[in-house]
Amino acid sequence: MDAFLTLHRGLEREGPGEAADVAWAAELAGLRPDARIADAGCGTGADIAALLAAAPAGEIFACDQVDHFVSAAQARFAGHSNVRVENHDMSQLPGQFDLIWCAAAIYFLGVEEGLTTWRGSLKEGGVIAFSDPCWLTDAPSDAAQEIWKDYPAMTDLRGMRTQIGSAGYECLGTRVLSDAAWEAYYTPLDARITVLRDGADATMTQVLDEAEAEAAAWREYRHEFGYALHVVRPK
Repeated sequence: MDAFLTLHRGLEREGPGEAADVAWAAELAGLRPDARIADAGCGTGADIAALLAAAPAGEIFACDQVDHFVSAAQARFAGHSNVRVENHDMSQLPGQFDLIWCAAAIYFLGVEEGLTTWRGSLKEGGVIAFSDPCWLTDAPSDAAQEIWKDYPAMTDLRGMRTQIGSAGYECLGTRVLSDAAWEAYYTPLDARITVLRDGADATMTQVLDEAEAEAAAWREYRHEFGYALHVVRPK
Protein backbone atom coordinates (compact mmCIF):
# COMPACT_ATOMS: atom_id res chain seq x y z
CA MET A 1 0.00 0.00 0.00
CA ASP A 2 2.84 2.41 0.77
CA ALA A 3 4.31 1.85 -2.69
CA PHE A 4 0.87 2.32 -4.28
CA LEU A 5 0.37 5.61 -2.46
CA THR A 6 3.86 6.76 -3.43
CA LEU A 7 3.02 6.06 -7.07
CA HIS A 8 -0.17 8.12 -6.90
CA ARG A 9 1.19 10.94 -4.75
CA GLY A 10 0.80 14.22 -6.62
CA LEU A 11 -1.42 12.79 -9.35
CA GLU A 12 -4.69 14.58 -10.01
CA ARG A 13 -6.66 11.40 -10.65
CA GLU A 14 -6.75 7.83 -9.33
CA GLY A 15 -8.84 6.60 -12.25
CA PRO A 16 -10.21 7.66 -15.65
CA GLY A 17 -12.50 10.66 -15.94
CA GLU A 18 -12.88 14.23 -17.17
CA ALA A 19 -14.86 17.34 -16.28
CA ALA A 20 -17.15 16.74 -19.28
CA ASP A 21 -18.47 13.59 -17.56
CA VAL A 22 -19.64 15.59 -14.55
CA ALA A 23 -21.18 18.30 -16.75
CA TRP A 24 -23.07 15.69 -18.78
CA ALA A 25 -24.43 14.00 -15.65
CA ALA A 26 -25.42 17.31 -14.03
CA GLU A 27 -27.31 18.43 -17.14
CA LEU A 28 -29.09 15.10 -17.48
CA ALA A 29 -30.07 15.24 -13.81
CA GLY A 30 -31.35 18.82 -14.09
CA LEU A 31 -29.06 19.75 -11.21
CA ARG A 32 -29.85 23.07 -9.54
CA PRO A 33 -27.08 25.60 -8.83
CA ASP A 34 -27.71 25.21 -5.09
CA ALA A 35 -27.73 21.40 -5.10
CA ARG A 36 -26.36 19.35 -2.23
CA ILE A 37 -23.87 16.81 -3.61
CA ALA A 38 -22.02 13.82 -2.17
CA ASP A 39 -18.78 12.72 -3.84
CA ALA A 40 -18.56 9.12 -2.63
CA GLY A 41 -15.04 7.71 -2.89
CA CYS A 42 -13.60 11.07 -3.89
CA GLY A 43 -9.92 10.09 -3.94
CA THR A 44 -7.79 13.23 -4.05
CA GLY A 45 -10.77 15.27 -5.24
CA ALA A 46 -10.31 15.12 -9.01
CA ASP A 47 -14.01 15.71 -9.70
CA ILE A 48 -14.77 18.28 -7.00
CA ALA A 49 -13.95 21.30 -9.18
CA ALA A 50 -16.32 20.06 -11.88
CA LEU A 51 -19.02 19.40 -9.28
CA LEU A 52 -18.56 22.96 -8.01
CA ALA A 53 -18.93 24.26 -11.55
CA ALA A 54 -22.18 22.31 -11.88
CA ALA A 55 -23.57 23.64 -8.58
CA PRO A 56 -21.68 26.88 -7.76
CA ALA A 57 -24.07 27.83 -4.97
CA GLY A 58 -24.34 24.30 -3.65
CA GLU A 59 -22.73 22.23 -0.94
CA ILE A 60 -20.38 19.31 -1.50
CA PHE A 61 -19.61 16.55 0.96
CA ALA A 62 -16.70 14.44 -0.29
CA CYS A 63 -15.42 11.32 1.40
CA ASP A 64 -12.83 8.60 1.10
CA GLN A 65 -11.19 6.16 3.52
CA VAL A 66 -7.60 6.52 2.38
CA ASP A 67 -5.98 9.08 4.68
CA HIS A 68 -3.51 10.34 2.06
CA PHE A 69 -6.28 10.93 -0.50
CA VAL A 70 -8.43 12.73 2.06
CA SER A 71 -5.54 14.99 3.10
CA ALA A 72 -4.76 15.82 -0.52
CA ALA A 73 -8.40 16.68 -1.28
CA GLN A 74 -8.67 18.79 1.86
CA ALA A 75 -5.58 20.75 0.86
CA ARG A 76 -6.85 21.30 -2.70
CA PHE A 77 -10.15 22.77 -1.54
CA ALA A 78 -9.19 24.36 1.76
CA GLY A 79 -10.39 27.78 0.55
CA HIS A 80 -13.88 26.59 -0.38
CA SER A 81 -16.35 26.98 2.48
CA ASN A 82 -18.97 24.94 0.61
CA VAL A 83 -16.72 21.88 0.30
CA ARG A 84 -16.27 19.44 3.19
CA VAL A 85 -13.89 16.49 2.80
CA GLU A 86 -13.79 13.75 5.42
CA ASN A 87 -12.44 10.28 6.04
CA HIS A 88 -15.83 8.60 6.02
CA ASP A 89 -17.47 5.33 4.97
CA MET A 90 -19.26 6.03 1.67
CA SER A 91 -21.93 3.46 2.52
CA GLN A 92 -23.08 5.70 5.39
CA LEU A 93 -23.47 9.15 3.85
CA PRO A 94 -24.61 11.84 6.29
CA GLY A 95 -27.91 13.49 5.41
CA GLN A 96 -29.62 13.57 2.04
CA PHE A 97 -28.41 14.79 -1.33
CA ASP A 98 -29.67 15.95 -4.71
CA LEU A 99 -26.81 14.10 -6.40
CA ILE A 100 -24.59 11.27 -5.25
CA TRP A 101 -21.53 11.15 -7.51
CA CYS A 102 -19.39 8.01 -7.41
CA ALA A 103 -16.59 7.74 -9.95
CA ALA A 104 -15.12 4.24 -10.28
CA ALA A 105 -15.72 3.34 -6.62
CA ILE A 106 -19.14 1.67 -6.43
CA TYR A 107 -17.48 -1.72 -6.98
CA PHE A 108 -16.36 -1.57 -3.32
CA LEU A 109 -20.05 -1.96 -2.42
CA GLY A 110 -21.41 -3.70 -5.51
CA VAL A 111 -23.78 -1.93 -7.91
CA GLU A 112 -27.08 -3.25 -6.54
CA GLU A 113 -25.98 -2.99 -2.91
CA GLY A 114 -24.62 0.52 -3.40
CA LEU A 115 -27.76 1.80 -5.10
CA THR A 116 -29.96 0.16 -2.48
CA THR A 117 -27.86 1.59 0.35
CA TRP A 118 -27.87 5.12 -1.08
CA ARG A 119 -31.62 5.29 -1.73
CA GLY A 120 -32.15 6.65 1.78
CA SER A 121 -29.47 9.29 1.20
CA LEU A 122 -31.30 10.88 -1.74
CA LYS A 123 -33.63 13.82 -1.51
CA GLU A 124 -36.94 13.48 -3.30
CA GLY A 125 -36.12 13.66 -7.02
CA GLY A 126 -32.43 13.07 -6.33
CA VAL A 127 -30.19 11.05 -8.62
CA ILE A 128 -27.05 8.92 -8.48
CA ALA A 129 -24.31 9.14 -11.10
CA PHE A 130 -21.82 6.29 -10.95
CA SER A 131 -19.21 4.75 -13.22
CA ASP A 132 -18.17 1.12 -13.25
CA PRO A 133 -16.10 -1.05 -15.61
CA CYS A 134 -18.07 -2.99 -18.21
CA TRP A 135 -17.60 -5.10 -21.29
CA LEU A 136 -18.13 -3.33 -24.61
CA THR A 137 -18.33 -6.58 -26.58
CA ASP A 138 -20.34 -9.78 -26.28
CA ALA A 139 -17.20 -11.86 -26.74
CA PRO A 140 -14.23 -10.40 -24.81
CA SER A 141 -10.90 -11.97 -25.65
CA ASP A 142 -9.08 -14.23 -23.21
CA ALA A 143 -6.48 -11.50 -22.76
CA ALA A 144 -9.11 -8.91 -21.84
CA GLN A 145 -10.81 -11.32 -19.43
CA GLU A 146 -7.45 -11.95 -17.76
CA ILE A 147 -7.10 -8.22 -17.11
CA TRP A 148 -10.39 -8.20 -15.18
CA LYS A 149 -10.18 -11.63 -13.54
CA ASP A 150 -10.32 -10.02 -10.09
CA TYR A 151 -13.69 -8.43 -10.89
CA PRO A 152 -15.95 -11.44 -11.64
CA ALA A 153 -19.09 -9.30 -11.28
CA MET A 154 -18.16 -7.26 -14.35
CA THR A 155 -20.89 -7.32 -16.99
CA ASP A 156 -21.87 -5.53 -20.20
CA LEU A 157 -24.13 -2.50 -20.69
CA ARG A 158 -27.23 -4.70 -20.85
CA GLY A 159 -26.24 -6.37 -17.61
CA MET A 160 -25.65 -3.00 -15.96
CA ARG A 161 -29.16 -1.90 -16.90
CA THR A 162 -30.52 -5.11 -15.37
CA GLN A 163 -28.67 -4.46 -12.10
CA ILE A 164 -29.93 -0.88 -12.02
CA GLY A 165 -33.51 -2.06 -12.53
CA SER A 166 -33.17 -4.79 -9.91
CA ALA A 167 -32.13 -2.16 -7.38
CA GLY A 168 -35.35 -0.25 -8.08
CA TYR A 169 -33.94 2.52 -10.27
CA GLU A 170 -34.53 3.80 -13.76
CA CYS A 171 -31.58 4.81 -15.92
CA LEU A 172 -31.79 8.35 -17.30
CA GLY A 173 -28.73 7.91 -19.50
CA THR A 174 -25.44 6.11 -20.02
CA ARG A 175 -22.13 7.51 -21.28
CA VAL A 176 -19.05 5.39 -22.02
CA LEU A 177 -15.96 7.27 -20.85
CA SER A 178 -13.85 8.62 -23.70
CA ASP A 179 -10.26 7.85 -24.56
CA ALA A 180 -9.43 11.36 -23.31
CA ALA A 181 -10.87 10.45 -19.90
CA TRP A 182 -8.58 7.42 -19.70
CA GLU A 183 -5.51 9.31 -20.88
CA ALA A 184 -6.22 12.00 -18.26
CA TYR A 185 -5.27 9.27 -15.80
CA TYR A 186 -2.69 7.18 -17.66
CA THR A 187 -0.57 9.91 -19.27
CA PRO A 188 0.42 11.51 -15.93
CA LEU A 189 0.79 8.02 -14.46
CA ASP A 190 3.24 7.09 -17.22
CA ALA A 191 5.37 10.11 -16.34
CA ARG A 192 5.24 9.28 -12.64
CA ILE A 193 6.36 5.69 -13.33
CA THR A 194 9.37 6.97 -15.26
CA VAL A 195 10.39 9.25 -12.38
CA LEU A 196 10.13 6.46 -9.79
CA ARG A 197 11.95 3.76 -11.79
CA ASP A 198 15.42 4.97 -10.84
CA GLY A 199 16.30 3.57 -7.44
CA ALA A 200 13.03 1.66 -6.96
CA ASP A 201 13.21 -1.31 -4.59
CA ALA A 202 11.61 -4.68 -5.35
CA THR A 203 8.20 -3.77 -3.94
CA MET A 204 8.05 -0.45 -5.77
CA THR A 205 9.26 -2.09 -8.99
CA GLN A 206 6.42 -4.60 -8.80
CA VAL A 207 3.86 -1.81 -8.31
CA LEU A 208 5.34 0.16 -11.21
CA ASP A 209 5.33 -2.91 -13.46
CA GLU A 210 1.69 -3.63 -12.64
CA ALA A 211 0.64 -0.03 -13.30
CA GLU A 212 2.55 0.03 -16.58
CA ALA A 213 0.97 -3.26 -17.67
CA GLU A 214 -2.50 -1.98 -16.77
CA ALA A 215 -2.08 1.11 -18.95
CA ALA A 216 -0.70 -0.94 -21.84
CA ALA A 217 -3.59 -3.41 -21.56
CA TRP A 218 -6.20 -0.66 -21.79
CA ARG A 219 -4.49 0.88 -24.81
CA GLU A 220 -4.47 -2.48 -26.59
CA TYR A 221 -7.93 -3.75 -25.61
CA ARG A 222 -9.93 -0.54 -25.03
CA HIS A 223 -12.44 -1.56 -27.72
CA GLU A 224 -13.39 -4.52 -25.50
CA PHE A 225 -13.91 -2.84 -22.12
CA GLY A 226 -14.31 0.58 -20.57
CA TYR A 227 -16.03 2.54 -17.84
CA ALA A 228 -19.70 3.38 -18.27
CA LEU A 229 -21.19 6.36 -16.42
CA HIS A 230 -24.87 5.91 -15.53
CA VAL A 231 -27.28 8.51 -14.20
CA VAL A 232 -30.08 6.78 -12.30
CA ARG A 233 -33.13 7.74 -10.26
CA PRO A 234 -35.34 5.69 -7.91
CA LYS A 235 -38.51 4.48 -9.60
